[in-house]
Amino acid sequence: MYDVNSKCADDFINHEEILETLAYADENKENVELIDSIIEKAKKRKGLSHREASVLLACPIEEKNEEIYKLAEQIKKDFYGNRIVMFAPLYLSNYCINGCTYCPYHAKNKHIPRKQLSQEEIKREVIALQDMGHKRLALEAGEDPVRNTMDYYLESIKTIYSIKHKNGAIRRVNINIAATTVDNYRLLKEAGIGTYILFQETYHKESYLELHPTGPKHDYNYHTEAMDRAMEGGIDDVGLGVLFGLDKYRYEFAGLLMHAEHLEAAFGVGPHTISVPRLKHADDINPDDFDNGIDDDTFAKIVACIRIAVPYTGMIISTRENQKTRERVLHLGISQISGGSRTSVGGYYEPEPEDASSEQFDVSDNRTLDEVVRWLMEMDYIPSFCTACYREGRTGDRFMSLCKSGQIQNCCHPNALMTLKEYLMDYASPETKAIGDKLIDREVLNVPNEKARAVVLENLRLIEQDNRRDFRF
Repeated sequence: MYDVNSKCADDFINHEEILETLAYADENKENVELIDSIIEKAKKRKGLSHREASVLLACPIEEKNEEIYKLAEQIKKDFYGNRIVMFAPLYLSNYCINGCTYCPYHAKNKHIPRKQLSQEEIKREVIALQDMGHKRLALEAGEDPVRNTMDYYLESIKTIYSIKHKNGAIRRVNINIAATTVDNYRLLKEAGIGTYILFQETYHKESYLELHPTGPKHDYNYHTEAMDRAMEGGIDDVGLGVLFGLDKYRYEFAGLLMHAEHLEAAFGVGPHTISVPRLKHADDINPDDFDNGIDDDTFAKIVACIRIAVPYTGMIISTRENQKTRERVLHLGISQISGGSRTSVGGYYEPEPEDASSEQFDVSDNRTLDEVVRWLMEMDYIPSFCTACYREGRTGDRFMSLCKSGQIQNCCHPNALMTLKEYLMDYASPETKAIGDKLIDREVLNVPNEKARAVVLENLRLIEQDNRRDFRF
């Protein structure tokens, strides 16, 4: 029975409710009066239910789809302005005991090199990432209770935060690891992580069990209820995501929004981020073996409808997608992207030989961070390396209240400009720096508060002339 408040996965991601939602969407996908009323509701920036959003996703009417795209773009601007947050993944280990059929880390894959970074190797990787200009990392690892222990993760986080190289520092560590216990989530919170990320992969339980035939991840309910335990452990910023291509995209879309609704209902705060990865080629994985792939137009509409349904939630796209696709969805809702990424275990300090690749998936956007930063600025986006909200305690419901009210821009816009200035001074190529300085000169005039603008201008001067760093609102 569907119950958004229940702590049981079968209730808050209820199969019958999703099927009824999809049937309702099919019945009403050309109901112009209903579609117009949903769009009008969405214009209030309060979000949509999974059922309402599913109607918009199913709608085939070109004129209405253009309205959806236009609204998604406007909502993105209203909540996130023209800022794009930058991050990089750091894979700690690809040892894994699960049997996931779509991931090359699966236990039966005997030819992928298995690696785990030592603390000294982590230091080298982090310094290499700092020398690129990164301030925010997402840690990744397979599930192996013998090798990838909580003690290993905690030590790794401590190591990362301890490294200060030249003007470099990792200011926020997010972590994407297997579902665990409330006590372990509490330890991660105490270690100072930002967001706990866990992709559902698929919300269709029958497909989930087939795709995860062996290993701890086979337990659908334990995996799906992980965010509840993370919240109970004190982690108030959590990141959801599905792997589009594993099952029917409309089913996944509804399940994803139901999960967000559940967190809002049960804990008073929805997901901090939603990721939208698509299944890609990997070591022994051929995406053509899966018959639920989605084309670029469908992918763009999914992004737009998520943005309308949960306007307050950050949306992430990785280097799984190529430059053209990333450019398109930036306009429709994406607020965070990776740059200069490696999906191998390590690979930043020293690139892996091709015959010893430990990549989890093929990277489609191989540009350097500097090239990505310049590309964003040429489109009038502000690449932001800001981590201020996390370090000022503006997380969970405090962040969401600021975001929902639109007040977050009073912090984020100045912080984005100051962290971009740091990047330009310390890491940018001459061409990128020239473009960035002009962008900052224009954008600082958009800081609405006169006193705040004066502070930003003074801080920008101190960054450039006095080599000062880490100012934040």
